Amino acid sequence: MFLLATINSPVLIIAEDTDEYGGIDMAAEFSIKGFSWVYPGSSHNEYGQTMHNVHSDSPDDPYGAIKHIMEYTYNESPFLIISVNNAAAQTIFGGSIISDIRANDGYFGYTGNANVQGSMARGDAVGVAMLEDGINVPMIPIQILLGNIRFIPV
Repeated sequence: MFLLATINSPVLIIAEDTDEYGGIDMAAEFSIKGFSWVYPGSSHNEYGQTMHNVHSDSPDDPYGAIKHIMEYTYNESPFLIISVNNAAAQTIFGGSIISDIRANDGYFGYTGNANVQGSMARGDAVGVAMLEDGINVPMIPIQILLGNIRFIPV
C-alpha cells in the first residue's frame, strides 16, 4: 500500500533541528520515481517563506505549509512527512552525525575532516555522514516509540 501511494505523491523525510525552534535543516523526497535531496533554504512558497523557517512562519500548521512549499517549488504534493529529530539522528547514525555533516559541507567555518575537505553540497554531506558510523537499524523502532521519529499525514 505504501508503494502504491508513492506512485502519485512522494513521502518527504525532514530533519528537524529541535535546537533551532524546530528548524528544518534538510529534507529528502522518496517516491516511486526515486530519491532526491530537498534543500529547505531554497524551498519556498509564493511569499518567499522557506521550509527552513516553517515553524516560525507558520506555527499553526507547519506541516501543511511544508506541503504547500513542496507544491509551489517542486510541483510535488507529499502525502506523508516523516520527521526525524536530532536525538533520533544521533542514536541511529552516531553521536557525531551533525558535526560530521557540518564538517563535510564546510558549514560556518568547519574546515572538514580527514576524509572530506568541507566543500560538499549539503545533500552529499548528509549522505556521507550517514554512512561514516553506519546505521543502527534496531534503534529505528525505538526512536519511533520515543516520538523522535514521527509520521505526519498531510
